Amino acid sequence: MNGTGTSTGTSTGTPAPSVLVVGSGPTGLLLAGDLATAGIPVTLVEKRPHQVSNLSRAFVLHARTLEQLDARGLADELEAKGQVLDRIRLFARLTLRLDTLPSRFRHVLVLPQYEVEKALERRAAEAGVRFVYGTEVTGLAQDADGVTLEVRGPDGGPGRLTAAYVVGADGMRSVVRDAIGLPFPGKSVIRSVVLADVLLDEKPETLLTANAVGDAFAFIAPFSDGYYRVIGWHRGRNVPDSEPLELDEVKEIARLALGRDYGMHDARWMSRFHSDERQAPAYRVGRVFLAGDAAHVHTPAGGQGMNTGLQDAANLGWKLAAVLNGQVGPALLDTYQAERHPVGRSVLRSSGGIVRLAMAKHPWTLAFRAALTTFLNHVGPARRKAVGRLTGIGYAYAARRGSHRLVGTRVPDVALEGGRLYEALRGGKFVLIAPQAYEAGEREDRLAVERWAGDRRTTVLVRPDGYVAWAADAPDAAQVEAALVSSLGRG
Repeated sequence: MNGTGTSTGTSTGTPAPSVLVVGSGPTGLLLAGDLATAGIPVTLVEKRPHQVSNLSRAFVLHARTLEQLDARGLADELEAKGQVLDRIRLFARLTLRLDTLPSRFRHVLVLPQYEVEKALERRAAEAGVRFVYGTEVTGLAQDADGVTLEVRGPDGGPGRLTAAYVVGADGMRSVVRDAIGLPFPGKSVIRSVVLADVLLDEKPETLLTANAVGDAFAFIAPFSDGYYRVIGWHRGRNVPDSEPLELDEVKEIARLALGRDYGMHDARWMSRFHSDERQAPAYRVGRVFLAGDAAHVHTPAGGQGMNTGLQDAANLGWKLAAVLNGQVGPALLDTYQAERHPVGRSVLRSSGGIVRLAMAKHPWTLAFRAALTTFLNHVGPARRKAVGRLTGIGYAYAARRGSHRLVGTRVPDVALEGGRLYEALRGGKFVLIAPQAYEAGEREDRLAVERWAGDRRTTVLVRPDGYVAWAADAPDAAQVEAALVSSLGRG
């Protein structure tokens, strides 16, 4: 059942779900919604009770994530709720402009994570996802036929859930990751980070306010209800997460890093946490997958955490659906690790580099930061590459030797005779874009055929996640058919 259903057993006569998704954060919600939309029975298991929360650590959606949400019909709705920022300032002297991005979304959208979760949860529920709240995973076993989760329901009683596959999207302390025996190597980078949701007497001059001075760093972002989220850190204040937090400590860090505390008052929530850099060595063990923070965690610098997890889900969802619907063989699932693990590693390095440079204090690190800032400010290709990585649009997946130059690259929202690409992707299908007419035939349930709005001659097969599966400059019908068979299976 949807909503707050808590049944944890499998009733007689009720088929087991094909996929169990553990964790109802943004990653789990997007993945579950994608699978259910593709006709795959999905149960989403969440340890917490069902309740609206404002405990958002993530506050930005980057361009590539907005494109993925656009392909699900959610981007415009979220854009209306958030605030746009067309440039990002780093290290006081470096400005990264986003208004020239080759994307429909030439900005960062400032929006609390819980707003993203509400939209994704509604979509998942409408698609038929079964939600099981207040249910904790206590064990996992798998064999060649499927996976069994041992769970404890809200009444404390044991239960069991079975499926063909399980996806652990249950965060940094993933029970699923532990159950399949994967380590989570890395280290804590920043300890005793403080968070507070406050009202301000003075409105900040910029939408996102961030700076570092000496040993102090502070960040301020708006909610939509008049409150602001303040995140701060002081190098000399290294205490356990359990140490009580007072508003005066938050205000002092803000004054040191930002020059003033903007008249913070009436904190409705305060907490401490620590920021780690970790990545699982594998995103898959047998029939169990990891996504989002269960697979990788990094510093908040650059706002890439939630975005990377959502893109993990976009990559994995269509592949699981294609395998479970019998369209392609299970070997396709191996590409999830091959494609997403390098991206997670790159994000870990870039976010870690940003925070280390922001907090530089030694003469040689300050000199390196100054040199890097000057280089990026004056060398356009390097700056564009940095912006591409930060926003997610610059990542491409490795292609086989001899493939067309476009294979593995992200496709922008190109104009088609019938509209635009990311509208065509809303059906969850592959999209074949060709200069001439082509019939989908018996593949109509998983292939949409479109024509270029202009005079382009290249034929491109776009995957459901918006990356090029195959391309050719002047293919004949036999070549197109071979490409469709390779990517979608036979009719």
